Amino acid sequence: MKLFAAILTASSLAAFGGAFAAECEALVFDGKPYMVCSADPARVEIRLFLSDAEGAFLGTFDNLERAVADEGLGIAFAMNGGMYHPDRRPVGLYVEDGDELAPIVTREGPGNFALLPNGVLCLQTGSAAIVESRVFAASPPNCAYATQSGPMLVINGALHPRFLSDSTSRNIRNGVGIARDGLLYAAISDEPVTFHEFARLFRDRLETPNALFLDGRVSRLYAPGIGRHDIGFPMGPILGALRPGN
Repeated sequence: MKLFAAILTASSLAAFGGAFAAECEALVFDGKPYMVCSADPARVEIRLFLSDAEGAFLGTFDNLERAVADEGLGIAFAMNGGMYHPDRRPVGLYVEDGDELAPIVTREGPGNFALLPNGVLCLQTGSAAIVESRVFAASPPNCAYATQSGPMLVINGALHPRFLSDSTSRNIRNGVGIARDGLLYAAISDEPVTFHEFARLFRDRLETPNALFLDGRVSRLYAPGIGRHDIGFPMGPILGALRPGN
């Protein structure tokens, strides 16, 4: 699948979804710096990755790059794709290439993941959606790839009801949102932000009716087109937009 990549100026973010199928760009929103990548699922293959062909956890962007190179592909951009246990198994629902490797979790509990409502990123051929977890569980769509995380950042155009505008809890955070035209946005903060600030990026700047928090502290981005390659401890699920190999 052909992919056109571009690095844009901050003033041109509003044109995302036009001539380009995948791109990453730095922007500032309400005084906070972010890196935002976008991909059109109708034109770019977007997947979730956990293990290699031998069943070993990939864990790093370097391992992911080598794995997709075996298919003659490369990475347009990638980031950690959901919460995981210490052994790197996904915390909630995880589907890869149509196989459910971990079940959905709908109960409330401690921690960000269980700060209901949480949600599921569902990737289908040519499209992507974010669905609240209990809605998903009641009528599961057929996802080629899916990852559950939480909390939801934006729910049908509204911020998560538990987010406080005066919160002092700040962290590096990353998440994903789906615009009305189907464009997928993957964003990471470049300095610590609150949930409220991060959710407003998706609702008010990127204008995504639904957006999902993926993680904090372990949040990392790989965008070779702009020379960004964050490093850290091995990850669990990884979200990646693909490009033709070199």
